[in-house]
Amino acid sequence: MRYIRIGDLLVKSGAISQAQLEQALALQAESGERLGEVLQKHGFITEKQLIDTLMNQLGVEFIDLNAYSLPPEMAQLLPKSIAKKHMVVPIQASRTDVHLAMADPLNFVAIEEVQAVTRRRVVPYIAASAAVERAVQNLYSNQGAMRAIEDMQRDLLGSQYPGVSAAQSVAVDEESAAADAAPAIRLVNSIIERACTEQASDIHLEPGEANMNIRMRIDGSLRPIITVPGELQAAVISRLKIMARLDIAQKNLPQDGHANVTARQEALDLRISTLPTIYGEKMVVRLLRKTPELATLDGIGLAGENRRRFCRLVDNTTEGVILLVGPTGSGKTSTLYTIIDRLSSDEVNLVSLEDPVEYHIDGICQVQINEKAGLTFASVLRSVLRQDPDIIAVGEIRDGETAEIAMRAAMTGHLVLSTIHTNSAVSSMDRLLDIGVEPYLIAGAVKGIISQRLLRRICPNCRQSYTPSAEEMALLGLEGRPEGYTFYRGAGCSECFNTGYRGRIGAFEILPITPDIRRAIHARSLREMEQAIAASGFQPIMANCRELVLQGITSPAEVHRVLGSEH
Repeated sequence: MRYIRIGDLLVKSGAISQAQLEQALALQAESGERLGEVLQKHGFITEKQLIDTLMNQLGVEFIDLNAYSLPPEMAQLLPKSIAKKHMVVPIQASRTDVHLAMADPLNFVAIEEVQAVTRRRVVPYIAASAAVERAVQNLYSNQGAMRAIEDMQRDLLGSQYPGVSAAQSVAVDEESAAADAAPAIRLVNSIIERACTEQASDIHLEPGEANMNIRMRIDGSLRPIITVPGELQAAVISRLKIMARLDIAQKNLPQDGHANVTARQEALDLRISTLPTIYGEKMVVRLLRKTPELATLDGIGLAGENRRRFCRLVDNTTEGVILLVGPTGSGKTSTLYTIIDRLSSDEVNLVSLEDPVEYHIDGICQVQINEKAGLTFASVLRSVLRQDPDIIAVGEIRDGETAEIAMRAAMTGHLVLSTIHTNSAVSSMDRLLDIGVEPYLIAGAVKGIISQRLLRRICPNCRQSYTPSAEEMALLGLEGRPEGYTFYRGAGCSECFNTGYRGRIGAFEILPITPDIRRAIHARSLREMEQAIAASGFQPIMANCRELVLQGITSPAEVHRVLGSEH
């Protein structure tokens, strides 16, 4: 096996041709990457083809690491530096052997180094590269967390809150943490680093009768991560509160704060919120990337007629209000930043009012709302109007005063972008009326409304086709249609944590305000409004969801989970 080359195996199995191999070898010579990586990167083979070939040709077994519980003691067997260097992870060991999961079982340098360090014979297994990377991170992250918990329990009698410091900017990379750092610090650092690895948006620290459960929101769903003994709960909460400069002695009132950290070479802004419960303080930490890649139209899922409507609305509106609507967590902020990025230029003065400022963008003036200091959306909006703005982005319309100022600003020649929490484009007009905005202001100022939701994408690695049931057809409004539809769903695999989904995509409905709709709003006539909206060619969000299902991007079950029976 030592002299077998992966290229020869792939040609022998028929996965690639000799010409493709020669082309890949030439690309490899330029890039210096491993051949398997080059073949996948340039589309010659998929990772699944590579795994199947190695399994068949070498007799190496496949292991699904996301369905396998790694014994914590494996972290003691192999140093993290070697595991990260070669992307390998030990899964089982005996006195003479170590079973090693590898993305590339032909990496003999890795095998020899592991054998030298462990003094055991290596039995290689093949695993998906993304699954190996996650397993390495989770194994050593959990090791750090469990070791910190053990140290905290030992030190509990010696110090109530050992080693917490009031530094506002904190490094949480494992490599940069001192070996003798206080256990509370190490435990919090490992939790934040794990959240960064999993691309989590929030960390939930939830006290119970005996333990504190820690869950993370990944792709919109909460997943349990680790359990912390109840006697250590106060130390963990206090560490996070001091990072955010909150009052550690105040445990009976909610508090809010933020901290700047660096995790895995990524700058993060942590928004920290506490809430007193019967078992102690619950804490939620939101992770905001300071320098994210701004979303693109393709990235947020705008395509087809919705994309054309979006571009016409955004590119041709120079004054008035464009509203982004949807519930919390529906992607409104990403779409707002997409519009800001599209409209910002050296020729315009663009000011944004945000609470909090989630992404830092060069070239625009971003104002952080602080209601405790009297810096409310309404008060700042009045001041901004004296700053000669061309475009004003108001993070959220929360009350009638803010809404009225925004509408009046729009009617005096400014373009106002804002969000509002409602379920649909049509109901947003009712919401504005409910908070006290006069119909003539809504009719005169609002130019268009964009409503959206976020749907999980079917994992491309385990996507399977199937014939839909009558209930699924009815859910999507396809009753009585010709048979022959093919739907898709994810079976669950190592690439998607066995959920069947990986990543998310936006579903939209876009309502430009036509003269007929404007007259109906002014007249407060629901019947006229419905007729005018129908005549405008408006496509409700369910139509977009139906397209995404028929294209195999998402599933009927996901549409039902997100929209329920409201559409």
